[in-house]
Amino acid sequence: MDFFTIVAVAFGLSFDTFAASLVFGIKQFRIVFFQAVRIALVMAFFQGGFTIIGFFLGSFISSYLNVVDHWIAFAILFVIGVKMITGGKGEINAAEERDCTKLSDLIAVAVVTSIDAAAAGISFALIDIRIWFAGGVIGVVTFLASMTAIRIGKAAGEKISKKVAKVGGLILIAIGVKILMEHLIQ
Repeated sequence: MDFFTIVAVAFGLSFDTFAASLVFGIKQFRIVFFQAVRIALVMAFFQGGFTIIGFFLGSFISSYLNVVDHWIAFAILFVIGVKMITGGKGEINAAEERDCTKLSDLIAVAVVTSIDAAAAGISFALIDIRIWFAGGVIGVVTFLASMTAIRIGKAAGEKISKKVAKVGGLILIAIGVKILMEHLIQ
């Protein structure tokens, strides 16, 4: 998987974190820079970390699935994408119910928004990828997305938070189709 595809996956995965951080920015409109950095770091740590954990879990089964690995990677990314398009409100609701200034609440939201990253990590185990690099890129993109979302949330409000997850879902579906097409053409 090339760098640009990893970045595209990172953007797709970060949209639910973006939506949750947007809600935090809306709710805590007086949030200061260091609080925003703390939120973004926690979100990035879990998003990148869950991707790596998913990769190692998927590595245990990948040798048995070489013949259909591209179909599985496609299916996982497709299902995550559809979930984000049709039901991306789960992460938003989780963020609305939590106080981002409390570490336990922040971690709960970070875990909820990172479950799809674990699933993506499983699909990464089925294709050729440098997982530590990919996990790092996903973490950095998530950090930047979270910081941006908090700032937008402070300024813009709820208008855009519901549409964000749909865009991320479309990106993940497109990447799943790309993986499938590359393997079918070969």
